[in-house]
Amino acid sequence: MNTLDDFLFVVYPYIALAVFLMGSLARFDRDQYTWKSDSSQLLRQRQLRWGSNMFHFGILFLFFGHTVGLLTPHWLYEPFITAPAKQMMAIVSGGIAGLVCFVGLSMLLHRRIFDPRIRLTSHRTDLAILIILWVQLVLGLITLPFSFAHRVDASAMLILASWAQGILTFRPDASALAAIDWPFKVHMVLGMTIFLLLPFSRLVHVWSGLASVAYVLRPYQIVRSRRLNVPPGQNQPGRAV
Repeated sequence: MNTLDDFLFVVYPYIALAVFLMGSLARFDRDQYTWKSDSSQLLRQRQLRWGSNMFHFGILFLFFGHTVGLLTPHWLYEPFITAPAKQMMAIVSGGIAGLVCFVGLSMLLHRRIFDPRIRLTSHRTDLAILIILWVQLVLGLITLPFSFAHRVDASAMLILASWAQGILTFRPDASALAAIDWPFKVHMVLGMTIFLLLPFSRLVHVWSGLASVAYVLRPYQIVRSRRLNVPPGQNQPGRAV
């Protein structure tokens, strides 16, 4: 088990991150026409609108909540909130967001499986990634009672945060994870697997969300003016269309 834990929680995170980054770059460089979410909005639009909005709200909240919660050092938030209080806040907010995301994803999964038109226009990877995300959400909800059991000392949260920060600083240590309950471990491994599969699925379009923010914040560009009274060779600042 020590060897397996060392692979899953010391080596595998870097494999998943490397494939995630390099695979995304390779797909953008070689297959830009496949870089899309493959929307089926024209088919059963009402159910898509409710399911998609609930799913995206929940998944974004969970992603940034996990990122901030796990990667924020204990000494940084300790003057403002205790570790048990932080864990209870994570249980409540994460539980609500997880339920919202679960309902939305279940609607999307039902729509893609039981609507013949959508099923015929779907790729096998589309259905596979939705099922994997659904299982991951179920595992996340299963961890809530275990987190609640550790609410007094927040031991589970502190151990997981220490492991995540060790991965980020290239000092991984899987020994402390021996005290973690099994749902956490399965949830972590499947989460890393999702990052590994992301470049090869429709989830790659999450990069476009980050690019859209960069597009809004981009600097002004120099473009040629169309006014006739401007002598040739002179430009005016403006946004590119």
